[in-house]
Amino acid sequence: MAGAIASRMSFSSLKRKQPKTFIVRIITMDAEMEFNCEVKWKGKDLFDLVCRTLGLRETWFFGLQYTIKDTIAWLKMDKKVLDHDVPKEEPVTFHFLAKFYPENVEEELVQEITQHLFFLQVKKQILDEKIYCPPEASVLLASYAVQAKYGDYDASVHKRGFLAEEELLPKRVINLYQMTPEMWEERITAWYAEHRGRTRDEAEMEYLKIAQDTEMYGVNYFLIRNKKGTELLLGVDALGLHIYDPENRLTPKTSFPWNEIRNISYSDKEFTIKPLDKKIDVFKFNSSKLRVNKLILQLCIGNHDLFMRRRKSDSLEVQQMKAQAREEKARKQMERQRLAREKQMREEAERTRDELERRLLQLKEEAQMANDALMRSEETADLLAEKAQITEEEAKLLAQKAADAEQEMQRIKATAIRSEEEKRLMEQKVLETEMLALKMAEESERRAKEAEQLKQDLQEARESERRAKQKLLEITSKTTYTQAAATTSSSVPPVDLPSFSMLSDSLPYDFKDTDMKRLSMEIEKEKVEYMEKSRHLQEQLNELKTEIESLKLKERETAMDIMHENAGSKQNTIKKLTLQSTQCRVAFFEEL
Repeated sequence: MAGAIASRMSFSSLKRKQPKTFIVRIITMDAEMEFNCEVKWKGKDLFDLVCRTLGLRETWFFGLQYTIKDTIAWLKMDKKVLDHDVPKEEPVTFHFLAKFYPENVEEELVQEITQHLFFLQVKKQILDEKIYCPPEASVLLASYAVQAKYGDYDASVHKRGFLAEEELLPKRVINLYQMTPEMWEERITAWYAEHRGRTRDEAEMEYLKIAQDTEMYGVNYFLIRNKKGTELLLGVDALGLHIYDPENRLTPKTSFPWNEIRNISYSDKEFTIKPLDKKIDVFKFNSSKLRVNKLILQLCIGNHDLFMRRRKSDSLEVQQMKAQAREEKARKQMERQRLAREKQMREEAERTRDELERRLLQLKEEAQMANDALMRSEETADLLAEKAQITEEEAKLLAQKAADAEQEMQRIKATAIRSEEEKRLMEQKVLETEMLALKMAEESERRAKEAEQLKQDLQEARESERRAKQKLLEITSKTTYTQAAATTSSSVPPVDLPSFSMLSDSLPYDFKDTDMKRLSMEIEKEKVEYMEKSRHLQEQLNELKTEIESLKLKERETAMDIMHENAGSKQNTIKKLTLQSTQCRVAFFEEL
């Protein structure tokens, strides 16, 4: 008895010690998160928690994926998390991925976080070659991926080799051509430079708009057999069910849009499709595993619901989201315009400042040259003054000598009467003395003229000195004014200074009718521009295709490459297939 009581007590204590929570790891396309989940939580509880954490409201596109024995599965919303066939070791891991794809990404994806998650997932599928993408389109998509990551192209920043570590192209495309990484980078950068002005979300949206036109975008493939036992591929996507040859996943052999299907069900491995027209017999196919049938049914129900939902008016929640997205787009447009204006003002201010600094430097050089000229003029004036003084003293000395010579001549004349011989000698000496006096007089006159000329040169030098001082004074005043102007222009605040942030604080977030009308007109204008860009884009793709065609290694072409050359566009192919009646397509499927 005591043993039974003790065993019950130990069982109760063990029961109490059992954990009430477990750890779940969620892996998104660009992050990992861990949550403590309660044991009683259902799939919806965990899914809602992840969506709230991400700030995601367009939840209907996504799901939590896990793997069971090499087969993917999705967490059911109405079933407990731990009741799923998932590994029980903690942390329990799920991948948060897009489960359903939109028909038109531009119209259906509203939130930026939704666009970003789709962009990352589709980009990875293209690089992993789960979605076939032709080479020329791969280069264009790579350029938009670079724009989304690096922003606008700047030749001074994005130098040769800046994409060397980036994975931008499928390995199949790289191996198909005799092109070096530098050659690929050059072609990607050429297109990247043309995307100037696009924000990250705009670049990602352009990426998705191009990717959604590829044949394998959004298609889930499953190996099936028809009633004759022929192996085929079933493709499930946003438009309907498509039947493919196992060797060709690009072009379906026949298609059944969702609006032609009334009911889908399965029993064990057999799948049954009931057409909308009750006169047409049901058609069936078999899959390899029961688990695959469950997955096919989930995807069919979800895609069918979204297909019908798109053809009805938007719910109140979606209308609110789209209205908020339009307002946010308008606000961001106004913000970009404001930033562009501020950037232009800053660039103009910087140009003005540089010009003023250049002018200031030029004036300083001119002032230095004028100052040097003034110093040279002063030195020249000093030298001329000294030379004039020496010349004047020489002239006085010569004049004194001339006077002395005159006195000597008079004395000689007085004593000349002493004798004739002395007279003759005296006359000769007088003549010589007169000649010497005449020469001295001429030399004195010449020296006087030279002294006068030096005085004039001195006066001109001093006048030149006065003019140089006046010019230096003028240049100094100009320099002071230029420095003041440069100081004023350089004080223009850059974009991130408080004086501009006030504009941001005062930016209105409520938009008037005129704002919305203007936005509508801009949207219409964008549509026209988009058509023109599409035509231009197709021309660029064809030009690139022609350019690199000569570098293609034909022996490395895959079956997909060859089939793509012969395939038409995705929309035209499906439209052509659905021209036949449903009954004819059902019969065709069963006879494959």
